[in-house]
Amino acid sequence: MIRSLFSRPAITLIAFTATLLLADVASAADAADGRSLIDLSSYFGVGLVVIGAALGISRLASAAYESMARQPEVSGSIQTAMIIAAALIEGFTFYALFICSQKA
Repeated sequence: MIRSLFSRPAITLIAFTATLLLADVASAADAADGRSLIDLSSYFGVGLVVIGAALGISRLASAAYESMARQPEVSGSIQTAMIIAAALIEGFTFYALFICSQKA
């Protein structure tokens, strides 16, 4: 029971429900400096971008190392493809960070 409560889908559902329940309170509340909590959405977006990029590159590296272990004779081409894909992920990450950091 406890283990199923802390599974990924359960944690995601709990976080999503908490966000929905607290959204009204966050939009109405003002911080001490006059900003509402909704102004923090760009920082939340930056956090999501960084987490997504880290997960993407880690899965990419994991799959590449596994395939290199299975077929060592093609490890050079796999490594080249992995570096190109990681560079594309990082480029998209920097672009998304730039978009998230812009003030409306």
